[in-house]
Amino acid sequence: MTSNTERMEFACDTARQAGALALKYFSDLGALTVKSKGVQDMATEADVNTEAVIRDAISRAYPEDGFLGEESSASFAISDVPGVWIVDPIDGTQPFICGMRTWCISIAYYAKGKVELGVIYDPSNDEMFVAMRGQGATLNGSPMCVADVSGVDEGLVSVGYSTRVTPEDTLLPLGRLLHANGMYHRSGSGALSLAYVAAGRLIGYFEPHMCAWDMAAGELLVREAGGRSSDALPNDQALIDGNRIVAAAAGVFDELMAIVDG
Repeated sequence: MTSNTERMEFACDTARQAGALALKYFSDLGALTVKSKGVQDMATEADVNTEAVIRDAISRAYPEDGFLGEESSASFAISDVPGVWIVDPIDGTQPFICGMRTWCISIAYYAKGKVELGVIYDPSNDEMFVAMRGQGATLNGSPMCVADVSGVDEGLVSVGYSTRVTPEDTLLPLGRLLHANGMYHRSGSGALSLAYVAAGRLIGYFEPHMCAWDMAAGELLVREAGGRSSDALPNDQALIDGNRIVAAAAGVFDELMAIVDG
């Protein structure tokens, strides 16, 4: 029986391989073919081919497991498998194609209703964020923890936006955050923002709707780094539907939830 430790090591190795490929595409952006999947939702062959590298590696190492990747999500169906790998090959495609380095590879492993491990790799800075359920979280092998703060006025809260909801679902909480003397941040990568919350660089993250592949690894990172989250993946159906997410340092989570809820 394969252990989660072995899966974690595999996920880290695979993320590095995928990151190396994505960086090659990033170094020659002028040659990319960019396609629109919807409003403010882009894809390139870098996304598709990077996902293929990850999916092929998983199918060889764990052929019994399921796979949910952003670029192939239309073909995903919940089935009776030991676990599901949840993958965003390039989270932050818009910054990626604009030549900005706020993008990452996100890989999570989900089994029996829980995310068991999460890996977020930032190839541009060679930073590997890793968490295993019940085992804590690390950055490049060193333990990491959320910020020691007690109010939203003590740091930056990253705010995501989704076209799957109305602008008001983002604007109203954002207004309440500013009235509470908080300050917002947006990088274009929700997964990387969640990793930054886990590392104590940001004090919180909010997005009114987030897909499973964007948040599975990051939410676990926050929890295992001592933070709290709104349990955005409570069941199998959330893998398909996505959910709202609020994740923050423990000292500001309740305040941030109250701001979001209004």
